[in-house]
Amino acid sequence: MIVGLVHQPTASDLLSFLVSHLHSGKLVQLVGECEISYAGRAASYAEAGNYLVIVKPDGSIQVQGARGVKPVNWQPKTDHISAALEAGMVVLTAERNSPPEVVRVVCLDPHLIFAAEFSSEYGFVLSGSEAEMRKTLRQKPDCMEEGLKILEEELLTDAGGVDLFARDACGRLVVIELKRARATHEAVFQLDRYVKLTREQTGQQVRGLLVAPSITFPALERLQALGLEFCEMTALPVLEEDAQLGLFDF
Repeated sequence: MIVGLVHQPTASDLLSFLVSHLHSGKLVQLVGECEISYAGRAASYAEAGNYLVIVKPDGSIQVQGARGVKPVNWQPKTDHISAALEAGMVVLTAERNSPPEVVRVVCLDPHLIFAAEFSSEYGFVLSGSEAEMRKTLRQKPDCMEEGLKILEEELLTDAGGVDLFARDACGRLVVIELKRARATHEAVFQLDRYVKLTREQTGQQVRGLLVAPSITFPALERLQALGLEFCEMTALPVLEEDAQLGLFDF
C-alpha cells in the first residue's frame, strides 16, 4: 500500500520525505537523476544518470540502472542510513561498519519519490511435499554440499525425527533439517536439539545444516551463534524417474 508519493519534489520536499520514511519500516523508492559513489573494499563511481534507488525496510539499499537485473551498486546490510542537504542537493548515505563501506547517492534532479507499506511478508515455498524434498535430496545430496553422503533418512531420535543424517567429505557427521518454506527460530531450535543429542550419543563431531528456500534474519543470527549452518535451496533437481517423456521420446 502506498503511504506517500511526491512528483517532482524540491530538495526540501525530498529531504523531509526521506527523514520521515527511511526508518519507519517502509519500502522507499526514488526515481531521478543521481550520481552514485562507493567507498570500502574498493571504490567506484557511477556518472550522473537516471536511476531507481530502492531502500528496503531491513535497511538494504540498491541502485538500479535502465538495463539488466544486477544493481549498479547495493548494500545487502547497512548499519546507518541518513539523508542530508549538501550544496542544495539531497545526499542519501548508506553506511556499513563491518567491513567499513559507504554508498552515497547525490540526488541531482529527483523525479519521483514514494513509500509503500507491506502488510504481510510472503516467503518462497518449494513445490511438492517435504517428503518429496527429502527423497530428492537423499538422491542428490551434492545439491546441498559437495561430497555429502546420506546415511539415514527420517532417523528417529529421542528429540524427534532427523530428516537426513549424513557424513561430509571430511568424515564428520551432519544432521540435516529440511524446510519447504522460510525457516524460523523454531527450525533452528529443532536442529540444535538434534545436533546436541547426536553429539551425546556418538561422542563425535557433528555439524548441523538447515536447508530451506530462505530464513528470517533473527533465525539466521541465532543459527550462526550456535555454530550451525544454512543452505539456501530455491529449486530442487529433477530426478530421472520424475522426468516425463515428450511426445516423440519413445
